[in-house]
Amino acid sequence: MARGQKVERSQEQVFVEKLVSINRVAKVVKGGKNFSFSALVVAGDGKGRVGCGLGKAREVPDAVRKATDQARRNLIRVPLREARTLHHDITGHFGAGRVVLRAAPAGTGIIAGGPTRAIFEALGIHDVVCKCVGTTNPHNMVRATLDALKNVTSPRHVAMRRSKKVSDIIGRRETPGSSKDDVEVREENGQ
Repeated sequence: MARGQKVERSQEQVFVEKLVSINRVAKVVKGGKNFSFSALVVAGDGKGRVGCGLGKAREVPDAVRKATDQARRNLIRVPLREARTLHHDITGHFGAGRVVLRAAPAGTGIIAGGPTRAIFEALGIHDVVCKCVGTTNPHNMVRATLDALKNVTSPRHVAMRRSKKVSDIIGRRETPGSSKDDVEVREENGQ
C-alpha cells in the first residue's frame, strides 16, 4: 500500500424501508393530462433513527427510489427506553392530523394504524400504543408522528439540562406487581 492512501472500509448500514402509500397524480395541460406517481416512504435503521421522504416520478419505481433517498437524508434520532419503547407519553400534530403516543410495558407490541406502524417498525420500537385523531391522511399521520418523536427526551438529557441527577428525574420506579399502597406500607414499616 502506497504512503498516504486511505483505506475505506464501507460499513453499510442496514435500513428498514417501508412503502406507506402510492398516489397517482395528474397535471392538466393543453394536450390533456400528464400522469405521474407520488410515493411516501419511511426509512429507519431499527436502532432509534427514522425519517420519511416523498418522491414523484413518471414511473412507480423511480418515485419509490427518490422517496427512499430523501427519507435516508432526513433521519432523526429518537431516544428509546430499554431499546423497545418511548420514555414518556407525547402528542404530535401536523395539519389536521394529531397522534397520541404512549409508552407501553414489555409484551404489548405495536398497537397502531398503517402509516404510524411503519414508522415504529423502522424505528425499532417494539412496545407502543398510538391513537390517531382527526385526519387519516397518510402524509399528515406520518408527519404528525415524526413531530411527536422529535420532542421525545430521555431522562439523561433532562437531568443534564436541569443540572440534576438522573435518579432525581426518574424517581423510584415501581416494580412490576407492586402498587403504590404496597410501597407506602413498606415505607411505614421501615423497609
